[in-house]
Amino acid sequence: MTEDSDDTPVPVPWTGLSAEALRGVVEAFVLREGTDYGAHEFTLAEKVEHVLAQLRRGEAEIVFEARLGTVDILPVQRSARRRDR
Repeated sequence: MTEDSDDTPVPVPWTGLSAEALRGVVEAFVLREGTDYGAHEFTLAEKVEHVLAQLRRGEAEIVFEARLGTVDILPVQRSARRRDR
């Protein structure tokens, strides 16, 4: 494995995760400091459902960054651009 390959985010199919793991990843994502949902306040459950809907529609994807050992959820266009680097 080359050093460059460690910088490439690896897509993680959300359908391959258990319901509990998927919920944990999405909850961790929406609870991060700095996540902005605009002027309207949403509950945790609503935020989680919004992200799950984006995953289902193919607008967002879960990615694993090996170098950092982190999991993130990114818009599909942005995540594809990161893999192209």
